[in-house]
Amino acid sequence: MRVVLAYSGGLDTSTILVLLRKKYNAEVITVTVDVGQEDELRDVEKRAYELGAIKHYTIDAKKEFVEEYIFRAIKANALYEGKYPLGTALARPLIAKKVAEIAKKEGADAVAHGCTGKGNDQVRFDITLKAFLDPEIKIIAPVRELRLTRSENIKILSEYGYKVSEIHKKYSIDENLWSRSIEGGEIDDPMAEPPEDAFSWTISPEKTPDKPLYIEIEFDKGVPVKIDGEKMDSVELIKFLNRVIGSYGYGRIDLIESRVIGLKSREVYEAPAALALIEAHSDLERMVLTPKELRFKRMVDEMWSDLVYQGLWIDPMRIHLENVIDSMNRYVSGISRLKIYKGSLYIVGRNSPYSLYSREIIDYNKGWYPSDAEARGFITIHSLYALMAKKVRGV
Repeated sequence: MRVVLAYSGGLDTSTILVLLRKKYNAEVITVTVDVGQEDELRDVEKRAYELGAIKHYTIDAKKEFVEEYIFRAIKANALYEGKYPLGTALARPLIAKKVAEIAKKEGADAVAHGCTGKGNDQVRFDITLKAFLDPEIKIIAPVRELRLTRSENIKILSEYGYKVSEIHKKYSIDENLWSRSIEGGEIDDPMAEPPEDAFSWTISPEKTPDKPLYIEIEFDKGVPVKIDGEKMDSVELIKFLNRVIGSYGYGRIDLIESRVIGLKSREVYEAPAALALIEAHSDLERMVLTPKELRFKRMVDEMWSDLVYQGLWIDPMRIHLENVIDSMNRYVSGISRLKIYKGSLYIVGRNSPYSLYSREIIDYNKGWYPSDAEARGFITIHSLYALMAKKVRGV
């Protein structure tokens, strides 16, 4: 049997590579999709061959990830349950699609992934693989099928002489350009403050510079294009913001999250660029969209975020929602000015050619001012139905 394995190089997929050869007697082709997970990419091909892969692919998909997935998330202000910027959820359908392409190319009998039966990623991988694979190609999930624990994985790899990094022994980590997630160990206690050794992208706010950082981000139709007036490559823009904003302690997320399968989990993330860009984008929207557009878009954004989190990237509803989101983002062009200090971020300025804000009108000291009659007329008409209901119902 020939199996194509979605291979991250971490604990679970390394264990699977061994088990596929040992338990399934399979020829294993490993595929690593580069979506910005810099630490895990070091020597990933070497590790794959050491554990018995007959062939390995490393696919650079960073630009596609940013421009076809992350930019869509920014335009949708995508924060699952108001906090999580969907880093892992966005990357999974792209990784699964690339793995499916290699499976077809290599004439594979099956595709394997390292997801457990408790997590969200099994849903995301299985659905997307089913959408892009030929029906005769099986999907294998050894960790789920054998109900393997992390300690069992460490034992299996140790027997084969594979050294597991101390950080992966302690935590389960998933990293890409948009976020770094940390699970396991002390973090599983919802009352325990995450220890500093769990973090890599962000510095403890107590250790950050004493002077604030100011950054201006320019958007064009909802997409970030410039930092402090300088046009930047899409991938480098995300990397830059992660590095600089993280060094000021901003970007940590700690929440109890509702997983797709119904479980509650304690999740800790680092996402400096994601949180900053979404905050800057949503603030600019408040300047250029009408009140009714804003209220409607909040509903659309939440629906889009839920679909992506639930692994339904292939759902046609996502396309319909994006048509609305793209239409509204035609006017989200301009600059947001950010102030980052000691782990906090503030929007301290904004400007847009489509701004609906008029200082001449809003200024209390000059310009247009409604007359008493105009104000009374507006208040009467605005409240007429509510006053009638109060009178009729008596409540």
